Amino acid sequence: MRDIETEQDIKLFLDAFYEKVKVDDTIAYLFNEVANLDWEAHMPKIYAFWEGVLLGKPGFAGDVMGAHIRLNQLAPLTTAHFDRWIALFTETVHQMHQGPKAEEAINRANMIRRTMEYNINRKL
Repeated sequence: MRDIETEQDIKLFLDAFYEKVKVDDTIAYLFNEVANLDWEAHMPKIYAFWEGVLLGKPGFAGDVMGAHIRLNQLAPLTTAHFDRWIALFTETVHQMHQGPKAEEAINRANMIRRTMEYNINRKL
């Protein structure tokens, strides 16, 4: 296995990750029913976000925290939801990549999770 090196690497692991999310018993409903995501429109935003995080590529414009705070108002996001999201993310990265950038992706996802969970709970 090789490390995450390119935009295509990011796209492939995110596609694999969100295919798991879409059918997961714990969190799928948040994406599919509560947020009612248009996956085709949403995935380019997710790619751009992670390309910025991992590759330093400019181009993401969005309010990630605000979107999740609004989602939490519709259906409370719990520690179990965050745990499942991070477990699926970590599992997918480890299945597809190995190396410093792969570990950075997991570490950054954990930091994002902690920040998001803190801010959502603070806004209650």
